[in-house]
Amino acid sequence: MHNIATLERFARELFAAAGMDADKAGTMAELLVLTDALGRRTHGLAMLPLYLAELAKGTMTKSGEPEVISERGVVALWDGRYLPGQWMIARAIDWALPRAAEQGIAAVTVRRSHHIGCLAALCLRAVDKGFVVFIANSDPAGARVAPYGGCEALFTPDPFAIGYPGTPNPVLVDICASITTTSMTRQKVAEGTPFDQPWLLDHEGKPTTDPRVLEHSTPRGSLQLIGGTDHGHKGFGLALMVEALSQGLAGHGRADAPKRWGGNTFVQLIDPALFAGRDEFARLMDHFADRCRANKPIDAAQPVRLPGDSAARHLASARENGIAYDDATWSALAACAREHAIELAEETAR
Repeated sequence: MHNIATLERFARELFAAAGMDADKAGTMAELLVLTDALGRRTHGLAMLPLYLAELAKGTMTKSGEPEVISERGVVALWDGRYLPGQWMIARAIDWALPRAAEQGIAAVTVRRSHHIGCLAALCLRAVDKGFVVFIANSDPAGARVAPYGGCEALFTPDPFAIGYPGTPNPVLVDICASITTTSMTRQKVAEGTPFDQPWLLDHEGKPTTDPRVLEHSTPRGSLQLIGGTDHGHKGFGLALMVEALSQGLAGHGRADAPKRWGGNTFVQLIDPALFAGRDEFARLMDHFADRCRANKPIDAAQPVRLPGDSAARHLASARENGIAYDDATWSALAACAREHAIELAEETAR
């Protein structure tokens, strides 16, 4: 087990050794470790070696500020200049917080940031302060999912999330337009195991459980949309929503044919205080949550839970007991430490 504070310090020192600004290194470390603490392991410190490689290549910008394209009242458009994605979106949320508190709602669209990681972890930055938050993200340079009825990958999984305060746990809905993700597919390939269900399509559009069709076959396959072959038009509709908010509003997208791994992100904050009030929001949403959890389960051993319940349990355990990592992830992190001459403290050693 590894202490959260020690893990944050370790990640922060690695980013700093790679040349990242101190404020960015601190935010990135905090959010990556928080992601692991929430149980979203594919997007936590497992991403750190990839980010360090991007810094070394110059495809993740190490320092500086976003370019402000426009800021009008409670709406802003920024060019992220491929700055670290988690830091970039945390910055956007911090910009929106006081404006939403004053006017009830605020929104920022960021184009050309780097990868933004786990949306649920980012949501907590606003939810913990009593706000409702919506985040939608896409990568205009990526192609992993085919439009419904097609068999050629055209867009990314297009994740989106909504978070809001709740009792006993905040609600964190973090999903995407495809059934599974690129990271999960790569993990399956590394493990040499298929998916339990046919969550991908081969290059002819036939459902398959083989994760290798996404990046290790020619022609390449794609990730299935939510709804699968029967109702994939629903996932396609969600993807169109995300593309419109993150690319159409940004004035930057697939039509510009970008080549770098990055992201466009739409962030919207709502303060319930300026609507019916925070107490009324809590009364109504907690009532609904209680009714959901009390609903008679199909399997008595698996009661109904809300999105965010599992994350809250993981987070509480991580704060009390620390975080454990699999050998492959920790070996990769140890290799990064050796490369950047960062010593692993005893309490973070395997």
